[in-house]
Amino acid sequence: SYLKRFDINYIKIDRSFVIDLPGDSEAKAITKMIVQLADTVAMEVVAEGVETEAQFAYLKAVGCSFFQGYLFGKPAPLPRIS
Repeated sequence: SYLKRFDINYIKIDRSFVIDLPGDSEAKAITKMIVQLADTVAMEVVAEGVETEAQFAYLKAVGCSFFQGYLFGKPAPLPRIS
């Protein structure tokens, strides 16, 4: 109901699904379904916890738009990134 009630532009795929990609068929099905749902309702998708090239490649292939995780950089204090 939150997808309809609030002005939301992004859906985030939780790390708990991303961690098992691309080897786990259930994780693949769930993440693909989330991306398809987001596309249907004109939202962007953010995948969190992307740590490997294989995870990144799969998520990119199914249409995920944005990525967070150690593959791209470790957490840093605000002064270092601003």
